[in-house]
Amino acid sequence: MSEADNLRTLAEEARAWPFQEAKRILKRLERQQGRDAHKPVLFETGYGPSGLPHIGTFGEVARTQMVRHALEVLAPELKTKLICFSDDMDALRKVPDNVPNKELLQANLGKPLTQVPDPFGTHESFGAHNNARLRAFLDRFGFDYEFASSTDYYTSGRFDAALLRMLEVYDEVMAIMLPTLGEERRKTYSPFLPIHPETGIVMQVPVQERKLDAGTIVWEDPETGKLFETPVTGGRCKLQWKPDWAMRWFALGVDYEMAGKDLIDSVKVGERIVRALGGQPPETFIYELFLDEKGQKISKSKGNGLTIEEWLRYGTQESLQLFMFNKPKSAKRLYFDVIPQHVDDYYTHLRKYSEQEPKEKLNNPVWHIHKGEPPAVDMPISYALLLNLVSAAHAEDKQVLWGFVSRYAPGATPENHPELDRLMDYAINYYEDFVKPAKRFRAPDERDAAALTELQQRLGELPEDADAQTIQNLVYEVGKAHGYEPLRNWFRTLYETLLGQPQGPRFGSFVALYGIGETRRLIGQALAGELAKGQE
Repeated sequence: MSEADNLRTLAEEARAWPFQEAKRILKRLERQQGRDAHKPVLFETGYGPSGLPHIGTFGEVARTQMVRHALEVLAPELKTKLICFSDDMDALRKVPDNVPNKELLQANLGKPLTQVPDPFGTHESFGAHNNARLRAFLDRFGFDYEFASSTDYYTSGRFDAALLRMLEVYDEVMAIMLPTLGEERRKTYSPFLPIHPETGIVMQVPVQERKLDAGTIVWEDPETGKLFETPVTGGRCKLQWKPDWAMRWFALGVDYEMAGKDLIDSVKVGERIVRALGGQPPETFIYELFLDEKGQKISKSKGNGLTIEEWLRYGTQESLQLFMFNKPKSAKRLYFDVIPQHVDDYYTHLRKYSEQEPKEKLNNPVWHIHKGEPPAVDMPISYALLLNLVSAAHAEDKQVLWGFVSRYAPGATPENHPELDRLMDYAINYYEDFVKPAKRFRAPDERDAAALTELQQRLGELPEDADAQTIQNLVYEVGKAHGYEPLRNWFRTLYETLLGQPQGPRFGSFVALYGIGETRRLIGQALAGELAKGQE
């Protein structure tokens, strides 16, 4: 059996959700009679270019790529393609807060984004500017995709046949859409939005007449009362977004697309419209939305989310991909405190990968993150431990940190451990922005002082190179001897009095890294009240 055949056999038994999704796509292909064997399996992600790409954009593309790769392993004979589709023919409805030359945009409200001048002055239009930002964003993460512009597809005629079909089934589409709208909206609703031939505005007006033979609609300018007859083809009209989404599925033959839970109703409407057009809806995957640290839905208007730039200031791209891989159908809290855990979890999965049986490797997140080729990385210390080293040492210089690390892991250097060197930058950033401002040292009480004094003394009896487990056992003994029940109260005392925080790393590992002598000096400072006094 060839290596590819063996991998395929293992993939057929894999439990990871991207493989389960890929199997759904295969069943879809089996149902399609007469499908062109040369047509690639088409994945799509959509993007509204009125704003900048965000962490949700990353998540949707990253997850889609995982499913795509799983399909390529299950069926290597199939061709696949991912289209990242920009709805850049949408009208500019309001002026964003974070742009210059707002008056320029204000003067062009209502026009398609690709007909609005670029307020930054770098591209031919505001839509082109934001499209460039999207492509740079996707390229930054190495995604394999084909960019598609709504304006290009409409004006080039690629959508003409589908738009004429939409005109034919106009009544059926209206019957699907109207029950989803409010009473006032129903009075003026039409799936077709003509572009005003004189002002360039995307018009939201009712259709007075449809002319199927001519492929046109007749509508009235509400301000002048003038009637216009506009072809639905050639970019002279665009569609409302739900019919537009469905038309795109139909016109391109999209096989798979993801959508957030807030779009469940829109997906159902889109599926009905595709069927009315005579097509087959794609396989869809509904993922849960992100929550903030209080469990509330993340909202752009509230500003309670976490940007991709913020995540990548404190954690690796791989840790963000792991966050996206884990339980996509479960609501997850997306805030700063989840970053260190996901950084460490990624390296834990990476370490396990090398020890796993082949069939289990395909269920490991790192297999999906790295498209089946996870790197070999030796990480001598965890990110959590590194964060606490930075905190205890007040180190903002990587050379200082490497001094501790090289003693803990002899021979470790930035050259032979570049991944750890990279983590140090993240750890310093995290310490500066979150740990340092929140440090609150508690002065030890009488019992704490007695226990800390004994710990300081007994640590001095150990050799300087004592291993982490030996130190941990000693810490346990001291805590028990001084009556800390449960024992976690003893460790909380250590963290609060020595590190100025309620939680911390496995203490024996921390001491082994920080050094027995340095830890004894730290205890001495706590006993003398210097740490608690220093924050006043």
